[in-house]
Amino acid sequence: MNMMKNIIVIGFALGFVFTGCKHKTEQVQQAPFSLSDAMMARSEFAVAHSEEAKNELRLFGKIAADNARQAQVYPVVSGNVLQINVELGDYVKQGQVLASVRSSEVADFQRQLLDARSDAALAEKNLQVAKELYSGKLNSERDVTAATKELEKAKAELDRITEVYSIYNLKSGSIFNITAPISGFIVSKNINKNEQLRSDKSDVIFSIAQIDEVWTLANVTESDISKVAVGYDASVKTISYPDKLFKGKIDKIFNAIDPDTKAMKVLVRIPNQNLQLKPEMNATIIVSYSENKKMIAIPSSAVIFDKSKNWVMVYTDRSHIETRLVEVYNQLGDITYISSGLVEGETVMSKNGLMIYDALND
Repeated sequence: MNMMKNIIVIGFALGFVFTGCKHKTEQVQQAPFSLSDAMMARSEFAVAHSEEAKNELRLFGKIAADNARQAQVYPVVSGNVLQINVELGDYVKQGQVLASVRSSEVADFQRQLLDARSDAALAEKNLQVAKELYSGKLNSERDVTAATKELEKAKAELDRITEVYSIYNLKSGSIFNITAPISGFIVSKNINKNEQLRSDKSDVIFSIAQIDEVWTLANVTESDISKVAVGYDASVKTISYPDKLFKGKIDKIFNAIDPDTKAMKVLVRIPNQNLQLKPEMNATIIVSYSENKKMIAIPSSAVIFDKSKNWVMVYTDRSHIETRLVEVYNQLGDITYISSGLVEGETVMSKNGLMIYDALND
């Protein structure tokens, strides 16, 4: 009997111990979570707001010099190339001598200039003699008129050959200097020393471009034509500078389909003060365009991807933080657009949210 009583007492005691342990465990699990001061100092928050949703279009193209800021140099006289003073990529100033050519045409121009000067001086002297004879009644007025016309003809020829010298910037002798019509960089060179130039050659021998602002020509496929418009923001990336974005805007749309590429071209102007972008570089052009609808926008750092779903930590105060399932519409760089799960004005954790997510959901 005493043994049975002892067993019952021990049973009650063990039950009381297990109940106390269970109650203590429930208290630990149900203890409220609260951000410490140190965690608050390291955390960042953002308010969900409504804005017009944007998207991106990725295009491919090339860097090119501005047509209005470049000049082509053609051979204007025939002759033998004596010297070339510049190379591809050199910077030149307007009027700088690019190359020198010994030309029989230049020598002939000099002969014409000397003949024109001599003829003009002779015609002027003949007119003076004719006027003196006329005043002495030794010739007629017709002789004076004829001498006047000869002088006018001689002066016209002198003016013509002088203008030729001015246009071609000719000097005395048979040497013709090819000079830079504008300041800029030599972007193409098609001339060699001792080469025989021909004045009827249509090939460009030098191309000079100012590249402190450049064009980016991008190809737009037919399916994407409706997504581009003049004034849209565009960012340009190159292989040479993979971590750098060059900012610009769509300046012009060429409303024609290239039969070879089956694409339409758009032109993006890019400031290039550091001259990092070079003509003929391959480029990736990222065009930002509006989808014409408003959506909730939050920082992309606030979105936590776990269990094949997207979550955010909705913050009310340091003791009230909710794990919220959201539907992501689109992510555009640092901005993520939410189609459901958040309303405008709610605050989300944009830094250290993953740590709080793990603390609340593990």
